[in-house]
Amino acid sequence: MSAFFFVSDMLRSAYRFGFVALAALLLLASACGSGDSLILATTTSTFDSGLLDELVPLFEDQTGFNVKIIAVGTGQALEMGRRGDADVLLVHAPAAEEQFVEEGYGVNRLLVMHNDFVIVGPAGDPADLRGAEDAMTALHAIRKSEQTFASRGDDSGTHKLERSIWEELDFDPTGERWYLESGQGMGATLQIANQREAYTITDRATYLALIDVLDLEILLEGDPSLLNIYHVMQVNPERSSNVQGEIAAEFVDFMVSDEAQALIAEFGVEKFGQPLFVPDAGRTVAELREES
Repeated sequence: MSAFFFVSDMLRSAYRFGFVALAALLLLASACGSGDSLILATTTSTFDSGLLDELVPLFEDQTGFNVKIIAVGTGQALEMGRRGDADVLLVHAPAAEEQFVEEGYGVNRLLVMHNDFVIVGPAGDPADLRGAEDAMTALHAIRKSEQTFASRGDDSGTHKLERSIWEELDFDPTGERWYLESGQGMGATLQIANQREAYTITDRATYLALIDVLDLEILLEGDPSLLNIYHVMQVNPERSSNVQGEIAAEFVDFMVSDEAQALIAEFGVEKFGQPLFVPDAGRTVAELREES
């Protein structure tokens, strides 16, 4: 059994048993990162969608390296990088990533892919989001109607995006009886929203990957502010002697390679009739934002 599948199975168990299991997993992975092993700290969306089930074994086969995946929110992944507890990051919070690089913790940051965030909720849509023009209008409608909203509440890229919209509305929902904070990944938060007939913000890939077990529907999409951009980068090996710099550099190169980008372009097409991510190697964020 490869390190990838071993850690993947443990992460799925962590979803069932909560943060204690996840904390133990983090300690295990940190202790194991040496020699020909690579610790990848990434978002739960790349894990929950199944994309890493395709990419990581290919990298392992090509290089002979073992990859240990830690799927957490982007904020937690960046903190792992700051502590030297990860070698490479695949994350989706550009502003936080740029700060990470400016502080000297990240190097060799490259654009990999994008998709988008959507707002999902119960089919009955009691807050009437189907008539909303954009994400701000949608969250305002949820606030006004006091319909249940499930937030990840975990400092992930998705949570950062959600909080930025509340800030634009000049409103902090923390503590409101209709506002739930799961403190968990996207897959778990979607399941909570499903059980509670609540609204939530999700990346499209995770939603589609779980659509067979959800009653939630996409109620708002297409807002340019909901662009979801992923970068890969090395943790600066000069900041920690634990970091596997050479292996991390190979993983960055792999993620923007023609083979990996082609796999990303096809991922999800057979099952959903559409790709779950759009490959972007060689492009710029400015180009993506202009197109959206």
